Amino acid sequence: MSKFELKLPRMGESVAEATLTSWLKEVGDTIEMDEAIFEIATDKVDSEVPSEVDGVLIEKCFNVDDVVEVGQTVAIIQVSGDVDVSDATETVQEIAEPEPVLQEMVVAAESAVMHARAETSTAQLNGTSDRFYSPLVKNIAREEGISFEVLETIPGTGKDGRVTKDDILNYVNRGESKSVEKVAAPKREVVQHRVEVPVREPATVSTPEKVTAPAVTAKTEPAKPKSTTAPKPAPEKPKMQVSRGDEVIPMSRMGKLIAKHMADSVSTSAHVQSFIEVDVTNIVTWRNKIKDAFFKREGEKFTFTPIFMEAVAVALKKYPMMNISVDGDNVIKKKNINIGMAAALPDGNLIVPVIKNADQLNLLGIAKVVNDLADRSRNNALKPDEVQGGTYTVTNVGTFGSVFGTPIINQPQVGIMALGAIRKIPSVIETSEGDVIAVRSKMYLSHSYDHRVVNGALGSMFAKAVADYLEGWDVNREV
Repeated sequence: MSKFELKLPRMGESVAEATLTSWLKEVGDTIEMDEAIFEIATDKVDSEVPSEVDGVLIEKCFNVDDVVEVGQTVAIIQVSGDVDVSDATETVQEIAEPEPVLQEMVVAAESAVMHARAETSTAQLNGTSDRFYSPLVKNIAREEGISFEVLETIPGTGKDGRVTKDDILNYVNRGESKSVEKVAAPKREVVQHRVEVPVREPATVSTPEKVTAPAVTAKTEPAKPKSTTAPKPAPEKPKMQVSRGDEVIPMSRMGKLIAKHMADSVSTSAHVQSFIEVDVTNIVTWRNKIKDAFFKREGEKFTFTPIFMEAVAVALKKYPMMNISVDGDNVIKKKNINIGMAAALPDGNLIVPVIKNADQLNLLGIAKVVNDLADRSRNNALKPDEVQGGTYTVTNVGTFGSVFGTPIINQPQVGIMALGAIRKIPSVIETSEGDVIAVRSKMYLSHSYDHRVVNGALGSMFAKAVADYLEGWDVNREV
């Protein structure tokens, strides 16, 4: 009988760990290849981890809410032969046991130390917060003696301002965790010999005379107490009154992350909007002409989204200062053009998969990527790397009938464009023989940008560049 160790797979260059959110299978369940075993959550995305073999689940190596590092064994699957579920708790690898007496002494000493630390630090981390802290971050906080109040003040670089392992370690390395003293672990000392000391009767001790210290000629200033600025208490949130008959619906984990990310973005960036109307009659006519042939040839639908993505990529190439991020007092000009595509999920939440190097793809390539990302977004099958690294975002509010909107910037980007609904409206058209009124297909582009680094001229010229590209569409183009 062989056993297979299902490890947490690599989920991208910047993802080193994930939180196990739920088990989809129980010990003793029969599992097929590619069948989901458990769900995980990272700072970027939630996803399911499938089995790589057929067999029976005989052991769970982690519990829900545990933090698992990439490469660690999460589950053990019996691949072939009869399975004894009662043996599922046995360890896969045999570990040589040390001397029993010495081992018991070591375990008892370590247990006493960890118990003392836990009792001292548990009180320090009590508290409630809207921020999500992974078990790993909490463990580091306990070990470093960081109180809950101080933990709340640590800026996070993870998605939605979440405090990552690097954030708290950098905080500790800067020597800022002095507000709470660490609990020193007792040192282990090896007793070499047993020494008997005779006990004597206490002798009468005479009171020593006062000794006058020599005069000090140098002037010494009294030591000034170090100023310790206590973190400002968070303002109390107004208590919401729930009336009889009201339904209280807890927010999902993703919903809470989105809410915090949006609130943080509004408080970070100085949002400004520019709006421009675009005549997309030629695009509508061209798409109607090629969409059936495209579906027959490629087996996929051709929507308007790839066209808009191409137009934005061209505009970002023309105005690279829209393809930037703000890092303190510095502006980071991005080399790659990675366009985020906001997609609505069936549960009402939102996710933003990213089209990497969009400027290097032709229209067919963009159409393929858009369809693939949209389909896997709806099926919760995106990888963490596919929802990060965006440098600009596009959201299609027209899907729900909105004419225009004022979208919130997806941090740390500096711009986002909302695509309004395409409508047939009467328009004035200039001709050589004079102005005429005709029915045209038009839409609005709503451009939100960060006024800290993008002025009105650049924000408006960028939106105009997108509009000009769309209005100049070649109706004889092939895809």
